[in-house]
Amino acid sequence: MNRGDFTAADRPSRRYGRYALALLLAVNLLNYIDRQVLFAVFPLIKTDLSLSDTALGFLGSSFMLCYMTIAPLFGWLGDRGSRSRLAAGGLAVWSVATALAGIAGSYLPLLAARTAVGVGEASFGTVSPGLLSDYFPKERRGRVIALFYLAIPVGSALGYLLGGLVGARWGWHAAFLMVGLPGLLLVLPLLLLREPPRGGTDPAFAPAAHPYRELLRNRSFVVNTLAMAAMTFAIGGLAQWVPSFLNRLHGLDVARGNSLFGGITVLAGIIGTIAGGWLGDRYQERSPRGYLLVSGAGFLLGAPLAAAAILAPSTTVCLALIFCAETFLFLNTGPLNTVIVNVTAPGARSMAFAVNIFCIHALGDAVSPAIIGFLSDRWGLRAGLLLTPVMILLAALFCFLCGRYIEADTSRADAA
Repeated sequence: MNRGDFTAADRPSRRYGRYALALLLAVNLLNYIDRQVLFAVFPLIKTDLSLSDTALGFLGSSFMLCYMTIAPLFGWLGDRGSRSRLAAGGLAVWSVATALAGIAGSYLPLLAARTAVGVGEASFGTVSPGLLSDYFPKERRGRVIALFYLAIPVGSALGYLLGGLVGARWGWHAAFLMVGLPGLLLVLPLLLLREPPRGGTDPAFAPAAHPYRELLRNRSFVVNTLAMAAMTFAIGGLAQWVPSFLNRLHGLDVARGNSLFGGITVLAGIIGTIAGGWLGDRYQERSPRGYLLVSGAGFLLGAPLAAAAILAPSTTVCLALIFCAETFLFLNTGPLNTVIVNVTAPGARSMAFAVNIFCIHALGDAVSPAIIGFLSDRWGLRAGLLLTPVMILLAALFCFLCGRYIEADTSRADAA
């Protein structure tokens, strides 16, 4: 394949756009598999290394701290250099780091390896959404970005499934090795991906003189990011602790608990993410607040269902409610990420996603696993998890507040 990038006069064909979507989706799947496999083997690591819940939670928090801290650097680089090369380098780094976790013999090497995963995933996460959006016209972005973010439920579920099954049979070291090494096979195709012109089918634009300052003045971007931060706090805490919750409070072994939770997450995630992308595009045609209305409604419906799942005494009822809650929560994935693209100028989109990554993780899942672990050590895991529905309701509030500013900020980005 020719590495020469597309020019403004030579835009990518629809076929090449679909190829780019498939490749970036495959890499994003590995992204979330490698990220979530840790949580699948939490009970095994806890027993093997004799860790407290606070120390166990910090394995997830350390990844997020690194991920969010280094993201602004990659955002700056992504708006000035090759996005596909940055994405390929990130894939190589996190794949090797995940494999290194598989040979860690104690807590500190494991902590260092999981922290390094954050470097690679930050590189890919900041540049890939903006890169993907440039292959497609604006009216299709909601569905395309929703398909890209199908990797969240599917990759997360595969991480739980593979981690649970492999960990139960061969141990947690084998689980990290098995999911880490395959990523190296996609480094070269990603490196050779031809990039479209920045802005894709948007009007010509001038690069922002002070992009970070302008982002912080963008009310839609700020409030949308706060909604995503509250959602990330809740989802990150649930993702990390639900397998342990099923193990401790419902008596499910590691393999079965992760298989059930993984299967539920895949099904609910596919339904919710695809429905959210389709509904978002449809309601966006009727109202400039369409994406936000779909996401806010999903949060309002998902919060009480999540609380009921945590409190349910029956395992069957608990799992059924988890499925319903996740379906509604995943409605937001495509719409809220599309809002970021639509309210920011083409020359600042990598930086926009970098700032978004920093904020949602600094306020979200960089701290929620450790906070829930802290609460669990004192009042029990069920009580700790009840913090998550409150944060989901807060996300809904921010979505509806963002609707007040979205029309003006979208018009300003289009005119940039």
